[in-house]
Amino acid sequence: MCAEMVFLDLPFEERVRRIADLGFEVEIWDWTRKDITALRSTGATFSSMTGYVTGTLADSDGADELVRTAELALEVADRLDCPRLNLHGTGLDGSGLPVVPCATPTPAMWLTAARTLTRIAGLGERAGRVFTLENLNTAVDHPGTPFARAADTMTLVAAVGSPHLRMNLDLYHAQIGEGNLIALVRAALPLIGEIQVADVPGRCEPGTGEINYRNVARALEGYDGVVSLEGWASGDSGAALERFREAFTSGASPRTG
Repeated sequence: MCAEMVFLDLPFEERVRRIADLGFEVEIWDWTRKDITALRSTGATFSSMTGYVTGTLADSDGADELVRTAELALEVADRLDCPRLNLHGTGLDGSGLPVVPCATPTPAMWLTAARTLTRIAGLGERAGRVFTLENLNTAVDHPGTPFARAADTMTLVAAVGSPHLRMNLDLYHAQIGEGNLIALVRAALPLIGEIQVADVPGRCEPGTGEINYRNVARALEGYDGVVSLEGWASGDSGAALERFREAFTSGASPRTG
């Protein structure tokens, strides 16, 4: 459950406590702006956090910076006992726009990205953590982001072939960018480290838009990983979390984070 997007009227640590009290694991984004000691004191179980500060996948200088800041993220993950650290095709600014935009990566960029992710997977292996590569949409939220489609992240994760690099399959982004979610889930399942959900349009909890998440949940039979709501509450945050829980407990029963 993404603490960045629900219970927005509360201080951040209190959001984390509220989510944990409701029985969910907690996702956080930019850990550089948070009191890690205070977060630890909440007693929450942390599911996912941003796995870098700056850097990019597909050029040598950016790759070195990504690896450097991923090492810093691993230190925080160790303090929070957070198992998964999330990456994107390039750094995103405060508006969600790519720091280094490139809608169509060249073949050389694909090769550099795969090499960079191999280095990242090595960091994860040594630390006993998993890095996840998240797909994004370029039509609404993140125009110009390279390696944005779920098909792109699937290709890169498969090319690296490490259990310490997995997909973070965001179905909100995938619905906007690609659609055909059930077939996508089934194809990606062996490579998935986490699934994130929100409905389309609006990026709110399941049941507020066009995605039939009950059917998606049934397609997840056999998946025992985390499904996380990374979306806004359409109204009351507690009610939104319960609607999310209901959508993913009526069919298959992955963990809800």
